[in-house]
Amino acid sequence: MAADMTGEVTQAIAAFAATARFDDIPDTVITRGRIHMLDTLGLALAGAPSDAARLLREHLTSDGLAGTGDDVRRATIFGTRLRAAPRFAAAANAAAIHADNFDDTTPQTRADRTGGIHASGAVLPVVLALAEVSGAPGADVFAAYLIGVEVASRLNHAIGPRHYGDGFHTTGTLNVFGAAMAAGRLMQLDEAALVRAVGLAASRASGVRRNFGTMAEVLHSAHAAEDGIVCADLAARGATAAADALDGPVGYFGAAADGFDGAEIVGRLGNPWVFEDPGVWIKPHPNGALTHPGAACLTSLMRENDVRPANIREIRVRTNERVLNTLIHHEPASAMQAKFSMEFILAVIAVDGRAGLGEFTDANLARADMRDMMGRIAYSAYASAEPGFTNVTTLLDVELKDGRVLTGRADHASGSTAAPMDFDDVAGKFRECAAFGGVDSDRAEAIVDAVRGADRAGTIRELVRLLKR
Repeated sequence: MAADMTGEVTQAIAAFAATARFDDIPDTVITRGRIHMLDTLGLALAGAPSDAARLLREHLTSDGLAGTGDDVRRATIFGTRLRAAPRFAAAANAAAIHADNFDDTTPQTRADRTGGIHASGAVLPVVLALAEVSGAPGADVFAAYLIGVEVASRLNHAIGPRHYGDGFHTTGTLNVFGAAMAAGRLMQLDEAALVRAVGLAASRASGVRRNFGTMAEVLHSAHAAEDGIVCADLAARGATAAADALDGPVGYFGAAADGFDGAEIVGRLGNPWVFEDPGVWIKPHPNGALTHPGAACLTSLMRENDVRPANIREIRVRTNERVLNTLIHHEPASAMQAKFSMEFILAVIAVDGRAGLGEFTDANLARADMRDMMGRIAYSAYASAEPGFTNVTTLLDVELKDGRVLTGRADHASGSTAAPMDFDDVAGKFRECAAFGGVDSDRAEAIVDAVRGADRAGTIRELVRLLKR
């Protein structure tokens, strides 16, 4: 970890956010941006009816911060008729996007680290809320979105491993910096103001993993989105902050981690973009991404060997210890806890053959056959990673009642860089999410078409209009 903390990271972030040009962004990155925008908007519609999103909207409306008026200074809360100031609309939409833990994940780049970051879910609602009010063109929207995801993701690669290991949740703590840079870009802040925004964000970055499986965890993304706008706005008004509050002595890196690796971010921003390397993973299941390699492996084993639930004696699953310590709910008491349970997703794959939005419910968790299958799953950590293992490598042994043992290994998940989903794949996921959120098929198709050309649109207001209830 870097010992000489001088503000170099802060300067690099601010310079990148101020100067990155849309015309210089590779077409491949723009293409991935469309795919991830569509994915994220589907989650906003699916998550709008969730309890966490509903409670946050009730909080806003009860305080008069959101309503159904047509004030042009207010932005749309997706899946509803409500509008609010951009900071509050962004928070409400970010809560809906993360409500089902179905949002995309930028993975770590090294096999000895765990803890990806859900960047799109916090950054995109910031950009859309501000762009709806300002009328910013699609190219500016995409540049700000990609910049915000880049900053949050590279910070997650740079910060010391103690940060995640000791309990911080990067979707809350580091997304505020990406959200602030995305907001600042749309506000056309200069480099000096962006430095101040980073410093302000260093005092608002929060979120702990102990809250996994609760509404508090869902709100990590919402707080990051809201605080990103607040920090950019305060910086625009002249609020001061230390130029090295992120990476200086007793700054955020020092307080919340064991320092940082500057080489993971200085000179790396947009070089290449994270949408190119390491790529950003799209989730096939609405729960913690660390379970997805195991879910894919079990799905393949059962299909290839025509396994029926009644034939399974035991499922033994092994990951590295860091993953085991993250998936903390081995006997989940609610569907929210089940989203951080390896035992539940393997049981639901074994019993139901799928793990979608309809499977992660309290009623499904309480089923006798589901509980019985969960009791047949033994989850442990392997002693050490072997050559070729990734930080999510998952090993499975499915012991059948006839004595056979089916063995599998997964180093990646479906939707990861190794098995990416294209626009049409994600359009299928979007349609399912939109239907889950009560959106009719005609409007869903109109949204898909609007996203295809969003980067070339004069404004994104027509796209946002389609996202209203």
